[in-house]
Amino acid sequence: MSALTSTDLEFLERALQLAERGRGRVTPNPLVGALVVLDGAVIGEGWHAELGGDHAEVAAIKAAGGHTATRGATMYVSLEPCCHQGRTPPCSDAITAAGIARVVIASDDPSEKANGRSLGILRDEGIEVAMAEGEVRHRAAAMNQPFRKHARTGRPWVLVKFAASLDGKVASSSGDSKWISGEESRKLVHQWRAEVDAVAVGIGTALADDPRLTARADDLQSKARRLIFDASARLPLDSLLVAEPDSPPLTVIVGRGAQRAEVDALEASGVDVIVATGENEAARVESALDQLGEVGITSLLLEGGPKLAGAFLDAGEVDELRIFLAPVLIGAHAARDPFEGRGSETIAEALRVPTPDVMRVGDDLLLTSRLREW
Repeated sequence: MSALTSTDLEFLERALQLAERGRGRVTPNPLVGALVVLDGAVIGEGWHAELGGDHAEVAAIKAAGGHTATRGATMYVSLEPCCHQGRTPPCSDAITAAGIARVVIASDDPSEKANGRSLGILRDEGIEVAMAEGEVRHRAAAMNQPFRKHARTGRPWVLVKFAASLDGKVASSSGDSKWISGEESRKLVHQWRAEVDAVAVGIGTALADDPRLTARADDLQSKARRLIFDASARLPLDSLLVAEPDSPPLTVIVGRGAQRAEVDALEASGVDVIVATGENEAARVESALDQLGEVGITSLLLEGGPKLAGAFLDAGEVDELRIFLAPVLIGAHAARDPFEGRGSETIAEALRVPTPDVMRVGDDLLLTSRLREW
């Protein structure tokens, strides 16, 4: 197998650009873009645009004019083609039927039904297969972290977001946190909500703020399930979360000690209830994530509060951090820190976070750091 050329890499870059067009529209499926090239010219482009719709490879073949136009062409695709029957037929079959002579792939599919199988199938059909390495492969994998983590662990990928003052506080000593970040930052958070499968807060945040946890995004209709970690089932039935029937589904995650009457009342109000087990808060987080993953939730945006964020950190279930730093100082010994779990007793034991990317959002700074790669 020959090394990829600079032209190959340019076409793969285009496949990644196309894949991004499906963000927020295809979960729990991965983002995928593809293009068909014949004699150095692009004759068809496609991307996975909606759940249950054509996969990127099929869309690109159709855009190229179908099987008679694609004989001997090269396909560039951002993710290893599927080779199993799901909501749609296998893409490996479509590629073979289209007479594609060469397939160049940016990243692997780690799921049990793929994991290199399609590469062997295509090669058995006489199709040349090439896999990217280096930066383009890294970025192709990075765009599908929720899909990749869920495929490998069965648990959702977890994004922790919070807004903090310059002195690292997420609320004043009285518990007030509205609003530390600016309007532009809050608008961006609504976009993130529309891109994930679930949005979560702890019961403390739910009681203090009475949030809706819905999204107002310009071009996306959010379907993110709303999650409340509420060990004792204290969520009021007249809260906005429960009382608005037209909102996305609501799940309350309780502990084994929750009173049956409170759980029954929530369920009678249309709330789904999950019982998380474990000897401590971190273990109960793991239990909840296992159960959420089983029902197809691949990505979770955790918005607070500090106690719940600390439990996720202690459980080792924070995959990415997005922190808004606002130009404000709160002070006070009793002001809230972003993580209030067990934490580390020494600096040597502290979690070392990869150097964040930094961008300006209005008057705030947004720090983004991916804690691990899947």
